[in-house]
Amino acid sequence: MATPASDTNAESAPVRLLSLLAPPLCTACRLPTRSAAVLCPACTRALEHLGPAPVPLAGLDVWAPVAYEGPARALVRYLKFHGATALARQMAAAIVAGAPAGVLAHPLVAVPSPPARRRRRGFCHAGLLAEAIAARTGLPVLPLLERAGPAGRQVGRARSQRLRTPPRFRSVGTGTGAVVLVDDVVTTGATLAACARALRQKGWRCGHAVAYARTPVR
Repeated sequence: MATPASDTNAESAPVRLLSLLAPPLCTACRLPTRSAAVLCPACTRALEHLGPAPVPLAGLDVWAPVAYEGPARALVRYLKFHGATALARQMAAAIVAGAPAGVLAHPLVAVPSPPARRRRRGFCHAGLLAEAIAARTGLPVLPLLERAGPAGRQVGRARSQRLRTPPRFRSVGTGTGAVVLVDDVVTTGATLAACARALRQKGWRCGHAVAYARTPVR
């Protein structure tokens, strides 16, 4: 039996009232916004879009749509430290929409989080991003990497320290095909270089990497 219109309106009224009392907040500035987008119009305009071509970095051609500054930095932090996992889909959309031809042409390999950090958060942020890219492109995601050695934090370390003591990885599978590394942010490229080195030692070809944001090369 069809639901009376009055019942439908009564059920939706609390939802409408809640949206008026507590409108969605912009992820970056935390101000109310009428848009369902994760960023308000002002923060969307503040995003610094990077060039269309990959940048050579640490032996890889690396591409990211936006600079790791301002609103983009806020999005990454909310994904990693506040469990806003739905943001991975927004980031993946930006990557896929602007990726240069030929970059997203091979299976994806996510940069793995340290096991303890993954257990604490309940997810691997780069893994979520790779899965979201895969959902848009049809590319497979290969679980080829795992952490090796102690899990030192890269956040807050000086560039020289990051380059001198990058994280350590090992490849858990051999192969001869090409793969594309996926991470949320690229700064010095030391982490990506360590991942690529581990993959190449097991026969994989790894020449490209994608991320949502990259520290601009000034």
